[in-house]
Amino acid sequence: MALLARTARQALAESRAVLPPSLRLPLQARIATVSHTLNPPAVPEALIRAGHHHIPATPASADERKVFTPHARSDVISSKLTPEIEALLPLLHSQPAHYITIHLHGRPYLVTKGDSIRLPFLMPDACPGDILRLNRATHLGSRDYTLKAPAPVKGTADHVKKVFYLDDRLFTCRARVLGIESEPLRVKEKTKRRRRHTKHVKSKLYFTVLKISELEVKSLEAYESAIGSSR
Repeated sequence: MALLARTARQALAESRAVLPPSLRLPLQARIATVSHTLNPPAVPEALIRAGHHHIPATPASADERKVFTPHARSDVISSKLTPEIEALLPLLHSQPAHYITIHLHGRPYLVTKGDSIRLPFLMPDACPGDILRLNRATHLGSRDYTLKAPAPVKGTADHVKKVFYLDDRLFTCRARVLGIESEPLRVKEKTKRRRRHTKHVKSKLYFTVLKISELEVKSLEAYESAIGSSR
């Protein structure tokens, strides 16, 4: 057996010697050993940085970060002397018995001098006898003339609702706090199915009563002087 192995080895060596160099290259390449190391090859840092796409973070603007609520609103008061005001204000001032649409906490109230208002809420820091200056109005008129503010602009996801008011230097409207009223105590019973427990919920609302003590429409000269003094 050892003789057969020796003769086979000799025959293989002789065949390698007989083969030309062009045919021996693949055989030599096939039996060549390649050393593998555990350490990774040194890659230049410039190539590593080129493989990463760095996107600079741009800070969002104040409008993009701001989230508007469904009830958000912005009050806009125009203080310019427009041709409509210049033409209508003298006529409105000369005709008495004026009315006004005032806004209290976003609620409109159409009143004249001497009217009483029962607000459906308790006005904070308002005591009986106090005089309040009402400066939010959308309509100011008489029997034949009406001066009104532009229509409000509805809000969207990107813009808040805009409410336009008349300039408070066009008129003088004051109200006196008459007192605070309250409704009777109400008790409501709340129960649940298949339970013997009954819950009693008590509620009692308070209201503020106002009376319009003064309502005056300014003349064109007074309005122009007020605008000039503010500048």
